[in-house]
Formats: sequence, structure tokens, C-alpha cells
Amino acid sequence: MKIIRPGYYDQFRCLAGACPDSCCQEWDVLIDDKSAQAYLALEGSFGEEIRRHMKPDTDGFCFEILDRRCPMWREDWLCKIQAELGEAALCQVCAQFPRLRHDYGTFVELGLELSCPEAARLIFTAEETAPVSECVSGGESGDYDTADMDVLLRTRKTALEILDAHPLQDAMSLLLLYGYCAQDELDGFEPDPRTPEEDLAFAAQMALPADWASLRELYSQLDILTPRWSRLLSSNENTPNFPDALKRMIRCGIERYWLQAISDLDLICRVKMILAGALLVGSLGGDLICTAQLYSKEIDNSTDNLERILDAAYTNPALTDRHLLGLIQSVTA
Repeated sequence: MKIIRPGYYDQFRCLAGACPDSCCQEWDVLIDDKSAQAYLALEGSFGEEIRRHMKPDTDGFCFEILDRRCPMWREDWLCKIQAELGEAALCQVCAQFPRLRHDYGTFVELGLELSCPEAARLIFTAEETAPVSECVSGGESGDYDTADMDVLLRTRKTALEILDAHPLQDAMSLLLLYGYCAQDELDGFEPDPRTPEEDLAFAAQMALPADWASLRELYSQLDILTPRWSRLLSSNENTPNFPDALKRMIRCGIERYWLQAISDLDLICRVKMILAGALLVGSLGGDLICTAQLYSKEIDNSTDNLERILDAAYTNPALTDRHLLGLIQSVTA
């Protein structure tokens, strides 16, 4: 089995008490079964304290959030459980975050969550190097058609090449249109060969006038976790910011979500989601890394929000091709 990870993956170090947006606040902290059983059996006053804050969840237990904080989060921004019992006693989600693992059977892809401030810094600023891969024992054939995975792997490689070869605005237009070519291949059709020049001319012709309000409205209707995100979406004082560095966020989205189309063979909705997220982040302005990290916290880490955006790719006017192309055409660095 091959394990593949970004070149910056091993550079990550948790900032702990120095983190500007700790993962110990605002999110529900899910407790895996093994950890829950250990906490339920823990003797003494600390065991009683932990159990007071465990509440039943649809999948078992989670820690209730008090004043937008995990109750195990101390005033010095460190974790009580780790301090009292050691790192091995942390529940699985706390021990692993922000590390991502996508297991495709014969290969595994590792990554970092953009929703973590330090991971976001690495994603945006680390030197771009080739992924690191290693072969280890284990692994089984994935529960999918290998021909479909071959198409996704090949088209993802082409998508990343498009992203690298063109300025931000052109790259976004070309990626949207290429998404349909890749979807055709996934559906078993031969895509029509087109040049980038032909696609860019077509994109300019099809684009509607930019309607940023409808894009914000779409995201405003989703579940909102933090007051900061609500204020940012509703503010009329944002200065849009579309530097070339925004391509790092798009790359992160392609690397994370492209292969996930193997679950339902629906790629184009994921391409739209990736591009819409980058467009939204750029339109909200502010510090690019901070805005992208907050977006990811609200969207990437919410299954409900992800599913609603994927559905909106087919149902919401803000995510039609012509509206997205209109937004892209209005982008300036």
C-alpha cells in the first residue's frame, strides 16, 4: 500500500496555547467509543468531572460546549485531559486533528485541515514540493471500479496542471470547463478536445454580470458556527482580495475532494464547490489565510454544509455555470 502526503505535512506542529483559533472552541467534540469507555470507567474526581460534561450523541458521546468552549479546555488554553492523563488519553478526533486521512484501499492520501490556523499557514506559505510517498505493508483493493479511479487520478493531475499554468482568473474559468470534460470521461464519453484559448473565449461569452450578493446569500443560509463568520458574510465593508496565492486554496480543495467523487461518480458538483469557496473567500477580503481558515472551519468541517453546497451546485442560481463564470470574469488581483 502506498501512503502519499504533501511535502509540508511533517512540518506541522500544534501551537497549543498560542493558537489564535483553537480547535477546543465552538466545535462539538465527538468522543470515539474506545475513549468514551475509558472516560466512563475512570475513577476519582477527574473521572466524575469528565462524565458530567459527556452528553449522548447520535454516534455515541460528545463533550457539551459551554460558553462556546470545550469544558476540558483550561483557562491557560491547554487541555485538562492531556494535562492529567497524558496525550494517549485524548479522544481520537483531538489526537488526530488537523491531520486528514483518505483511505482508498491500495493507497492512502494524507493532508492537513485548512480549518486549523497553523495548518492553513503551511498550506499557503510552505515551499511547493512534490508529494512524499512511501510503500508500507497492508491495504486491500478499494470498493470501487479501478477504471473510474484511474480517470479521477489522471484528470486530477490535469486539473492541477491547469491551475499551475495559468493566472488565477484564467485558471478558474478553465477548471470549471475542464470539470465537465473530466465528468464526461468519468461517464464513459469522449470529451471534445479544446484549446485553452477556445475555452477562455467561450467563458467570456457565457458569463453573466457578476452577482456577488447571491453567492453570499447561499452561504448565509447554511449552518453558521461562529459569530465572526456571520459578521463577515453580512458586512458591506469588505475589500475583495484575489491574489495569486488563492490558488493554494484551490489546490487544497482539488487534492482533498476530487477523488471523493469515486463514491458517487459526481465530480462537477465538487469542482463548483471548490471554485465557489475560493471566490467567496476572495470576495470577503481581509487577511487571506485567516479568511480561508474561517471558511474551512464553517464548511469543510460540517458534513451538513458540504452536502448542501454539493446539492446547490444543481439547484441554486448562484452556482450555475454562467453565474460562476460571471464572478470569475470580474476577479482582479
